[in-house]
Formats: sequence, structure tokens, C-alpha cells
Amino acid sequence: MAKAASDPFDIVIIGGGINGAGIARDAAGRGYSVLLAEMNDLASGTSSWSTKLIHGGLRYLEHFEFRLVREALVEREVLLRIAPHAVAPMRFILPHHDGIRRAFLIRLGLFLYDALYLKRSLPGSKAIRFNRDPAGQTLKPGFQKGFEYSDCAVDDTRLVILNARDAADRGADLRVRTKVISARRDNGLWRIDLQDEHGKRETVGARMIINAAGPWADRVASTVTGLNAEGSVRMVRGSHIVVRRHFEDSRAFIFQNEDDRVIFAIPYRDDFTLIGTTDCDYEGDPAKAEITPEETNYMLEAVNEYFARPVQQTDIVWQFSGVRPLYDDGEEAAAKTTRDYVLSDDVSDQCAVINIYGGKLTTYRKLAETVLERIGYQIGAKGKPWTSTAQLPGGDFNRSEFETLVDRARKTYGFLSDRAARRLTEAYGTRLFTILGDRNAAEVGADYSGAAQLGLYACELDHLIEREWACSVDDVLWRRSKLGLFVDQDAINKIDHYLKERRSCSKSH
Repeated sequence: MAKAASDPFDIVIIGGGINGAGIARDAAGRGYSVLLAEMNDLASGTSSWSTKLIHGGLRYLEHFEFRLVREALVEREVLLRIAPHAVAPMRFILPHHDGIRRAFLIRLGLFLYDALYLKRSLPGSKAIRFNRDPAGQTLKPGFQKGFEYSDCAVDDTRLVILNARDAADRGADLRVRTKVISARRDNGLWRIDLQDEHGKRETVGARMIINAAGPWADRVASTVTGLNAEGSVRMVRGSHIVVRRHFEDSRAFIFQNEDDRVIFAIPYRDDFTLIGTTDCDYEGDPAKAEITPEETNYMLEAVNEYFARPVQQTDIVWQFSGVRPLYDDGEEAAAKTTRDYVLSDDVSDQCAVINIYGGKLTTYRKLAETVLERIGYQIGAKGKPWTSTAQLPGGDFNRSEFETLVDRARKTYGFLSDRAARRLTEAYGTRLFTILGDRNAAEVGADYSGAAQLGLYACELDHLIEREWACSVDDVLWRRSKLGLFVDQDAINKIDHYLKERRSCSKSH
């Protein structure tokens, strides 16, 4: 039965990052009425500034977070099954650095990493000798041995969008660019004031609020709901640099640093290498976090301890920084702060709110299931856990079939370049055939990727506007894709004009 406009929602979720989108999807699929309000664009905060990995968290073993690591390893397998287009297996090379960690301790840690979840589909770890492995050509001669293990790469913002799209398909009401102004208790319900980007206000009712505002969670808890939360956010800035492709190996590197942290160097979008991350305590507006020269130098020095050919400042083509909303567990060093999530319940006058602190991209789905258990306890259970086996949009194929799907796209649409076919498959999986339909080269529209020739056709832009809440150039080029790394200013101007024309047209109808 459709929800009447005046009926209260079961759940209002504040925040459109990975946690908010994942909870919305799970809740809508169980039959709850859900509204999600995101003050900016989906994934415009922490969820778009990650290291782009789905991983168990090898280094968390040093902090004895065995439950978190096992949960993450289980979720790594789940995400490979339900999002085979957005999540891809990747091998990681960890060179042994004398004087930082002893080789037998690394081997023991990797053995435990493999043993914590034996049902994995990915190959286990092994020792390697760089005089017999191609990776040795990338490293300085002093590095003789190392280790190799498995984790996964992910398109972080696509993962958010896929969850949001599936939530909406299952009945969730997603209000993007809509801010929650205030919430008050009224006769056993929340009365929540919303304001969209045009200043239009609306009040909705809800039985429960989920505070998934990430770095803004404390602010929402204190100024919006007016309830004191038990936990608190420790804001930690993580910064990355992207450089021109620095090595030919398809495997990633994980480098140990003298401060006991690790730095990744990851093959990225074919033409680049992603390097990160830092861990710096941060105060201020999370939206204004920026990488500092000190962080850039820190990452360059860390990787240049290992690379035979140094990475230079002039190699940097993009850099980004974002705030991680970690749960403040009292650790002195930001790098040692737990990546586990903590939920804080508050029930007053029969009005329930759950505040979410911490968490990581890899375990978002499990976090959502845990939140749904709390929701069921507070306002009544509906449905059963279901998201571990239900593919995200476009994910109805096995990862082993990915190359076959790319080949099918090339053959179906002969006008696609090889790179365009692969890009579209990675972004949309089987849904690329819905987006392009039975159109020929003339009917898909202009290629707005310009000289890059990556197949950003008008029909895809229409899809991003109509089905993925895209409004701006940044929405298209940096969140729903990373085509901003490839396109020139002329292409950017044309995309901007197209988006403005479409929005103007929609307002006139």
C-alpha cells in the first residue's frame, strides 16, 4: 500500500553517505517507510574521499581488533558478490623493510589474516623474492623480499549511488540537497523540518531518526535532535595524492613507514597511481578540509623510501582530502583510533534516535543490519536480513564474467572504444544495456568526454540526471565518475551547459 502524504515515516535518515544509503536500502527492502535527507550531494563527504579499497584491515591486527578484521573479510566477499562491477580483486605487495617490522611477524600477521575467514574466494598470501618478481624492478635494489596478499579496489562513490538507487527503487524517498533544519518531539513522533536547495520548507513526521551524518553527527545530535549522545566523533583528516602512472605492475604496493603507519600506492584508472593516506586530527568545518603541504611531503617521502624512480611534486595531477568521523575511543594517536563503529541509542518521550559513530566503507552493509536490529527493537521488526545475497543495481553477474560483459558491450555497441566499454561496465554493470538501450551511434547523442573519447554520451548524462540525482559538473565528473581526471576544459564547459539546459527545461514544465 502506498504511503499517504500525511502519514509519518517509520524512519528518517540524516546523511547520504555510505552508511545512510546502506541503511535506507536495507530498511526499504524490509518494508519500512523511509526518508533520507542529504544536505549536499550523495557521497559528497567522507564517502568520496576514501583510499578506494574494500579490505579487511591488515594493520588492525596490531591493535588486536580481530572481530573487526574478520567482519571486514566476510564483508569483502559479500561485496564481491553483490557489486562485482564496482568491487574488483587486487593483489597487494608488502616489501619487507629492515628496522620497522620483523619479517616473521609480518608473515604471522598474514597467516592470521588468511585464517580469520577460510571461505574466501581470493587467493591467500605468499612470500616473494624481488630478484625473481617483476615488482623488484619498481623498488630500490635494497629490498630483497616481501609478501603478497589479496584485498579489493572499489569505486567508493559508485557504491553509495548504487545503494541509494536500490533504496529508491524499493520505495525510499531520497531528498538530495535537502537539509534537516530541526527536529522536535510531538506526541510520540518526531516533527522534522526540511529545507531544500531553493529554500522551500516542509515538515514531515517520523517514528525514528537515524543520525548518519558522519563528521556532522555530533552537530546533528546536539543542535537538530537536541538529545545528548553518549559517543562523540573524532575528526581525522585523510589526504591522498594522484600522480601519473608510476609503475606498470597491476598490483598495488603497501609500504611500511617509520611512524608505524602504512602508505598505499595503487594502480588507479589505468593512467594514474593513487597514494595515501594520512591521519591528522582535524578541527573546523569538515566540508573545508584541505590537504596541506606537510601531508604531501609526508606521502612523497614515504613512497620514495621504496621506489627506485622517485615520485616528484610535478607528477601530481590531483589531490584530495576528507574527514573521517571516527569514534573517539581516547587513543592519543589518530592512526590508532578504532575504525569500528559505535551506535548510540536515545529514547525520550517514545521518540527514538540512533547516532552512528565511526565505521568504514567495507563494513557499511553489516552496520546497516545492526542498525536495523535496533530499529526493530524500538519501533517493531519488519522483514529479515536480505542484503547479503541481493545484488546491487547492475550486479547480476559473477565477477569472473566481468571481461565477458565488457566484450558483450563492445560487440553490442560497435561505436564504443575499448576503454569506454570498460568504463561503462565498471560503472553500471548490466544496466549499461538499459542506459544505452538499442541506440546506434547517432542516437546516443554527443560524446561529452571530448578528446578523451570515453563515451560520456548524452543518454548517460540523462540517466545521471534522471536516475542518479546529478545536478552539477562535479556530481558527474568527480562523484558519479572520475572523468574529471581525463576531460579538458572545453568538455567541462559543454557538460555544464547541458546540465543547466536540462534543469532549466525541467523547471519550465
